[in-house]
Amino acid sequence: MNDKDFKKLVESVNQMGAIMHGDSILIKMDGYDDCIVGVVERAGQEPILCYDKEEVLRNLESKGMNRSEAEEFFYYNQIGAWMGDSTPCFLSKELDKDELLS
Repeated sequence: MNDKDFKKLVESVNQMGAIMHGDSILIKMDGYDDCIVGVVERAGQEPILCYDKEEVLRNLESKGMNRSEAEEFFYYNQIGAWMGDSTPCFLSKELDKDELLS
């Protein structure tokens, strides 16, 4: 791909709410950049963005939703929004690692 075609690709990616990471296109949620905790790399698959679940819920609450409404919106519209293999994931930090491993 020449430089001109690459610039067109980057412009298109930015317009559709995604970002470039190396040669990969990462789908992002508009208005939640402060909730991004990193990029998840998986064997045999493209990398994906990872969001902090609690930060996403707080973001929704800051927009006037109560906790119950925020959780309902989150589970239906964000976790429930499959956009293909590049769909972002969500990290639940409140889980106790020791409980998971026992």
